[in-house]
Amino acid sequence: MTAPPATRAAPFSATYRCGEGCDFTAPLTDVIYRCPRCQGLLEVEHDLAALRTRSATEWKALFDGRFRLGPWPYGSGVWGKKEWISPQLADANVVSMFEGGSPLLRVDRYARELGLDDVWVKECGVTHTGSFKDLGMTVLVSAVQEMRSRGRPIRAVACASTGDTSAALSAYCAAAGVPSVVLLPRGKISTAQLVQPIANGALVLELDTDFDGCMKVVQALSETPDIYLANSMNSLRIEGQKTASIEISQQLGWTVPDWVVIPGGNLGNASAVGKGFTMMKALGLIDRLPRLLVAQAEHANPLYQATTGAGLRAVPGVAVKPMTARRTLASAIQIGDPVSAGRALRSLQALDGLVEQASEQELADAAARADRAGLFTCPHTGVALAALEKLAGRGQIKKGERVVVISTAHGLKFSDFKVGYHDGTLPGLRSPLRNPAVRVEASLGAVQDAIAARHGRAARG
Repeated sequence: MTAPPATRAAPFSATYRCGEGCDFTAPLTDVIYRCPRCQGLLEVEHDLAALRTRSATEWKALFDGRFRLGPWPYGSGVWGKKEWISPQLADANVVSMFEGGSPLLRVDRYARELGLDDVWVKECGVTHTGSFKDLGMTVLVSAVQEMRSRGRPIRAVACASTGDTSAALSAYCAAAGVPSVVLLPRGKISTAQLVQPIANGALVLELDTDFDGCMKVVQALSETPDIYLANSMNSLRIEGQKTASIEISQQLGWTVPDWVVIPGGNLGNASAVGKGFTMMKALGLIDRLPRLLVAQAEHANPLYQATTGAGLRAVPGVAVKPMTARRTLASAIQIGDPVSAGRALRSLQALDGLVEQASEQELADAAARADRAGLFTCPHTGVALAALEKLAGRGQIKKGERVVVISTAHGLKFSDFKVGYHDGTLPGLRSPLRNPAVRVEASLGAVQDAIAARHGRAARG
């Protein structure tokens, strides 16, 4: 399909630039992930002067006119903002599953339980493969298509994964006809997450190590230029993921919440949230920045440990030290050596951010509490909700402040977690909010008795 006509011609462009301050730059079509001078991760830098040739009002109108409506690929929540993502990429090379455009749900009942009155959940799991990772993978695989169309011999795209990245990579590569290779830590992801890349035809390799061990192998593998690296150290992923921030503001009528809460593992998502909001402010679409709360599981909390001595804040000079992550129900963020730690620290500093942790009990109960209010949360979202509950309980997040929690994956990918909680079989944990099925005889009277018993308990409670 053809693209919609541009409202104004402008030479929009983006390049790689060293994120650590070197003056190194490179085209987005180069196979490169780190600065060759200082080994810092690269960032995608946009020509803001060119983007300012359209006013903030014009950008809002353009994005609103495309949102879930525009002709392919502009109806995508990511590609509807193409000029801010990968402006030089040819439309013919876009690989899109109509990602983004996910619901922003107001959760009043849950908010009241916390003593708050303005809490929203951005359901990023309501996308093609069921997680936030689709937003970045559409950009990365489209870039691979662009490079292959120019004759670059990319044989396969590879990633290390705790589950969701592998699902996104395999789906988008399958759509593009590009071979994919995923390295997973054996026995540390859900069955649903394991099946997704298998079903999409990826070469799935289960390694007897944790995610950090898989990451070391895949980084070594991608030193060969015909194996392209798909993990979040590749800053093209961040470009797609930052659209979640833009969508949040767009869905709130181009206003900004007071707080954005997100679970953090490899920390590319926290970096992306900051990048989306700071870019909107730089281009005049918003007039202030929200505060950022990054939530980590207590068993995999290197960012929390790094900031605890600074009052849970990221301050200049703070360094995130690798740790050995312990097993956690929030398996997708069971990461002890986050690649994007430096990027996340910069976002926390820009957005006056805080870091909080959640125990296994806290994350499980927070997920169950939110589910009682109509959600169906993954354990990683449970970590974010538990962090929100802690800050609300301490009065750091106040009644009257607007909070958006980013839910990074769909709860259906973690049905074993849900079943275990309500069966009371999660090892070492209590299930105070469990709601097991009640077995009754197949008679009207038995059903009526069960209903009466439930209502009676509720009335007495």
